[in-house]
Amino acid sequence: MSRMVIFAVQSMRNNRYFFEIAYKGTRYHGWQMQANAVSIQQVVQDRLRQITGRSITVVGSGRTDTGVHAKQQFFHADFEKALDAEDFRYHLNAVLPEDIALRSVRRVREDAHARYDAVSREYVYEILTEKDPFRINEAYIYPRAIDIDKVNAAARLLMGKHDFESFSKVKTDVNHFCCVVMQAVWETTEGGCRFTISANRFLRGMVRAVVGTLLMVNEKKIAVEDVREIMDARDRSKAGRTVPSEGLYLNRVIYPEEIFID
Repeated sequence: MSRMVIFAVQSMRNNRYFFEIAYKGTRYHGWQMQANAVSIQQVVQDRLRQITGRSITVVGSGRTDTGVHAKQQFFHADFEKALDAEDFRYHLNAVLPEDIALRSVRRVREDAHARYDAVSREYVYEILTEKDPFRINEAYIYPRAIDIDKVNAAARLLMGKHDFESFSKVKTDVNHFCCVVMQAVWETTEGGCRFTISANRFLRGMVRAVVGTLLMVNEKKIAVEDVREIMDARDRSKAGRTVPSEGLYLNRVIYPEEIFID
């Protein structure tokens, strides 16, 4: 049985902290807590209870689906007393499984929110054009040549403010489908290519549907200019397939610096 550790250094009314974590999503059913499946949120909350002796609810910067990875994800949690951030990071890492790592702990304003205060999020989708046994569950195996110039021409049509309903899961609880895309670019990598997209917000399934649609351009199933028509249709059936989850990474989440105290 692990020893319960007390982290109090100062008593305050409310102490909110942002936790930066990274995880390999292969073994998990996404970030969000679920009744009959193991999620990242559940594991984190269980381990927080293990080392503090208290039930602590965490709020993530956003959801990731089953099998999706995160190089940078944030969640916030409240504590009755202030933490020694580095000491807390060390002890939480000691009990987290090997595929989840806590990168940093930073105190923030009491009203700071991991989801609503995020200015932008960046996702990366990794593709390999040849099978690689050392990258199983880390990239999508797509055994075709990719015309980078053509898929980049199509990706540029995503830039700016648009309605992305055509790229959203059909059953999703949102008030609107508008997103502002700041970056959408393909680049070649060793053994394949990488698609990077950043926006103020993302819809459920959006990145994987976007990638599937842009790959249709590569396969000459649709023309570059058809991407704009697909967006205008606001119909998921008009867009491309949803590519596999193993190639997708939540890569970066940006916050205004003024919310941080430490």
